[in-house]
Amino acid sequence: MTIGIGIFIGVLILGGAILLVIVGRRYSSQGQQDESDPVMARLAEATQRGESVSLEDIELEQPFMERVIVPVIKKIGEISTRFTPQRLLQETTQKLELAGNPGRIDASTFLATRFIGAVVFGGLLLLISSLSSVNWPFGRVVLIVGIFTALGFFFPQLWLQSRINSRQAEVRKALPDALDLLTICVEAGLGFDAAMSKVNEKWENELSIMFGRCIREVQLGKTQREALRDMSDRIGLAELTSFVAAVIQSQILGVSLAKVLRIQADQMRVKRRQFAEELAHKAPVKMIIPMALLTFPSIMIILLAPAGFQIAGAFGAFLR
Repeated sequence: MTIGIGIFIGVLILGGAILLVIVGRRYSSQGQQDESDPVMARLAEATQRGESVSLEDIELEQPFMERVIVPVIKKIGEISTRFTPQRLLQETTQKLELAGNPGRIDASTFLATRFIGAVVFGGLLLLISSLSSVNWPFGRVVLIVGIFTALGFFFPQLWLQSRINSRQAEVRKALPDALDLLTICVEAGLGFDAAMSKVNEKWENELSIMFGRCIREVQLGKTQREALRDMSDRIGLAELTSFVAAVIQSQILGVSLAKVLRIQADQMRVKRRQFAEELAHKAPVKMIIPMALLTFPSIMIILLAPAGFQIAGAFGAFLR
């Protein structure tokens, strides 16, 4: 039993450290635009300064998580890729792209975190159930460990979906104001690329970041239409897809771009208001569950408890 507890503690510590690495890399990489190797970047910097250092010394200067834990989780992802259907990898890659690729991880690594989460959650509950102060029946142990293992397996997927929803909501909220700024810039005489660059300079949100990426892709040789279509695919929002289609169509037909942008801004503002009204109409329905589980039982206890005590006292006196 002691050896088993030690194994589960080790698995728990390793899994928790790996999950911390994923979350930490997510936040540390949100502001990074350069995806080059940090080891090679440090080596180049040291070479420019004239210092004589080796690649091994540069690697040893890296944190333990970057040197050991991250390669381990990537290796697990590579192994799991051999047994994962290609369609699942493609769907996971698409979802990571829709979420903004938090943590700069690939599909195989993300799928590996699901198994790690299952082991961590299940091992934690199994460790708790093995303590001497906890005397659970075998059936309860199996049920609780199974539930938390499933929770740990699906938790990364739920977190990724929440990232997608929050990112799309942020883009939907910022789109009308961004179109207003684009309209002003185009009417002032700027080109569409320069107007998008102004939006990227003035704001700091998901939409402005996507505009900046679109501009860089055009500068690297991609056509503007392809860059705009790829931008709408990376967001997966119907409003943005409609805006991109309108811009491309105006360029093909030779229609005034400023007029198209103004019409699109008005339409996006109407859609944003309709979406807010839809959420407001859903709020009472969503409030039913917490009210039924939390509010109503408390009210019933407060109202009926005095009457229940009186009835119990009356029946007690009658029985005596």
